[in-house]
Amino acid sequence: MSKYSVIVFDLGNVLIPFDYTAPLNHFNKLKPGLGDKFAQHYRDHYNVHRDFERGTISEDEYLAIMIEWLENKITADKFRRIISDIFTLNYDVIHLIPELKRKYKVVLLSNTNSIHKQYGYGDYDFLNWFDKLFLSHEVGAVKPEEKIYRAVEQYTQKPSAEHFFIDDIQEYIDGAKKCGWDGVRFVGYEKLITELKERGIIF
Repeated sequence: MSKYSVIVFDLGNVLIPFDYTAPLNHFNKLKPGLGDKFAQHYRDHYNVHRDFERGTISEDEYLAIMIEWLENKITADKFRRIISDIFTLNYDVIHLIPELKRKYKVVLLSNTNSIHKQYGYGDYDFLNWFDKLFLSHEVGAVKPEEKIYRAVEQYTQKPSAEHFFIDDIQEYIDGAKKCGWDGVRFVGYEKLITELKERGIIF
């Protein structure tokens, strides 16, 4: 018998791999080197990305910064669409959701933003399988901040130790473990299946 009652999935690079190559190539076509320069700006000012994911700056504020970094060579609407055309589907992991839902609450916990939700992954049908979606920009906190894990617990009304978290970033797993959860870093489908079985998680 599993000691867990809640299975929590990350979104990006677990259920939906993402790759920014296409957007950066597009920006480089607008002006040679512009995409590379943009990527460097993004890395150097990653706090802007984090603040947008946390919901502490608005979409309009974020877009104004992005357009400035791209030297006003793109419209806000075009930027939204291009920056969101990065996702693919990891069907193996996605198909675990309805299987697990037979015995557990299944929750999504993602650091994400309003643009990617609206223009990228928001219409994916598999999201409807989750009991609840916890998106950082809606919660007002990002992993590994305690607030975002506690928001999940407030919904599930289950003890911390009954939550099992699957994320591709070890820092976020560590944040969950500090809150009393168990979890595993996602490195691939087969390894995940092994980890679930070792913990008696049945699907």
